Order: sequence, then structure tokens, then C-alpha cells
Amino acid sequence: MIPVARREFLRQVSLFCTAATVGGVSTTSAPALDPIQRNGESKFKFSLAAYSYRNLLQDGNSDFSLTDFIDDCARMQLEGTELTSYYFLEPVTHDTLRTLKQQCFRLGLDVSGTAVGNDFGFPPGDKRDQQIAHLKRWIEYAEILGAPVIRVFAGHVKGNSTPQETHQLIVSGLEECCEYAGQHGIFLALENHGGPTSTADGLLALVRDVNSPWFGVNLDTGNFHSADIYGDLARVAPLAINVQVKVVVSGPDGQKRPTDFRRLARILREANYRGYIALEYEEPADPREACPIYVEQLRDAFSS
Repeated sequence: MIPVARREFLRQVSLFCTAATVGGVSTTSAPALDPIQRNGESKFKFSLAAYSYRNLLQDGNSDFSLTDFIDDCARMQLEGTELTSYYFLEPVTHDTLRTLKQQCFRLGLDVSGTAVGNDFGFPPGDKRDQQIAHLKRWIEYAEILGAPVIRVFAGHVKGNSTPQETHQLIVSGLEECCEYAGQHGIFLALENHGGPTSTADGLLALVRDVNSPWFGVNLDTGNFHSADIYGDLARVAPLAINVQVKVVVSGPDGQKRPTDFRRLARILREANYRGYIALEYEEPADPREACPIYVEQLRDAFSS
């Protein structure tokens, strides 16, 4: 049940904010939700997304596995490791999950989270059922791993669906899965990742409408491409429950520029963010050589 104060806040937003539209879905020009209430000052811990090692962890690569990735996270003196679902060999068993959890604990690592690929834009039917069942299965896996949060996607418009219909499909899918996640003590974090979440307004429109205390934003620092990337990140940061940092950003011109880690740190500090900063490396250099360098740069930027 959504808290009374938050319901009243949302009612006031709907009455008094100037409306805009993104893909036919009503949005506002200001953050549509009150910030997550956090006790104490901002606090940052550091993790590494297994997606950073995607070329080493692809199916069929017998020379490198998630256990090797976890060992690397420990060598980097990280507090956590983010175990992306894509790189678990099938079938995923409870014994496999417990073995990885045991390894992480012995190395002094939290499993900071996991991540799935999902699309809730499908209309009712088998494909939609499969998407929801997949996320629910990973909610159960996350509970075994001890991962408190799962990075999720929204979805895309399908066939003859309108943006408004897709919006409602995404909201209902997220709410159903959030209810299940809450039963297992797991948070779902919606990433700004293309489609309706490609802009701050689009992301906030969805977050505004999903009614669950087990829901928030996975703030990906490389996935806004507006003329004011850092302004968009600042608008969304108060709603973040997990942060993934890319080492580059790109605006409307598509030109990659180094991410300003110190500016990100200021944004998250001002949002009073307390939680994990997960490096998600996507550039072409060898991640085993590049990631330790960027981890140290992040630690330095977020400590000053």
C-alpha cells in the first residue's frame, strides 16, 4: 500500500504541475515523486557489473566464469559484485547460487545486485507471461544469492499498441513483479534504458505510476543522451536505489566524452544517495586491465 503522504504528494503533482507528453504519455517537467527518504549523510560503496566482462563470460567460453569474475572483484578491493543473470550457465540451480554466495562471503564481498533482460511491452499472452515468469524466477534466485536488488527494464511498443497502452502494460507488469519481489524482500530498480525510459521525463512517468514500496530507479549514467545529461541525472538521482556508472557519456551528437566522475559524485551526494556505485564498463579495452583503473578513479572522485 502506498503511504498516505506519498499519495497526497502525487495528487498534488497531478493537479498543479504543468503537463507535457512523451510518446503520448503524460509527464511533468519536474520530478514526479518525492525523494526516497534516507537516514544519515550520503554513503558510497563500490561494485562491478559482470556485464563489464561480457566478452569473457559469453556462453561457451570455458576459460572464464563468474567465479573468476568474483575473484577479480575481490582483487580490486571492491565491497560488492553485481552478478548479471545473463552469465549464469543453464540450468541455474540452487546449489550453484549458494556456491557463488559462499565464495562471495568468504572473499568479503556483498552480492550488490543482479540484472535481468525483460520486456513488459508485450500484450497479454504467452510472450508476456514468459517475461513475467522469468523475472519472478530471478526474484527467487536473488533471494538465495542475497542480492537485495534486481536491475530491470521497461519494454517497448509492440505491433499496433499505442504508447499509452504500452505504458499501462509496463506499469502493470512491474507492479505484479514488485508485489512478488516484496514477498521475497527484493527491490526492483528500473533502468533508464531506451524506449519510454530513454528520457528523464519518460522514466519519471513510469516511476510515478508504479505503486510499490519495493520499487525505485537504477540510474545508469551513460543512458541519457540529451543536451543536459547531468541535469537529467540530477532529476532522477533522488529516486535511485542502485547506480551503474559508465566511463563515457554522449549527447545528441553521439560523440563520446569521458564521464565527469566528480560531477556525478556531487549529484549523488546532493541526492543523499546511500548505496552501491557499480562500474559498468562497455568500452573496447580489456576489462581486466581497464576496470581496476576506473575503480580507483571512482573511489578518488567519490571520496573528495
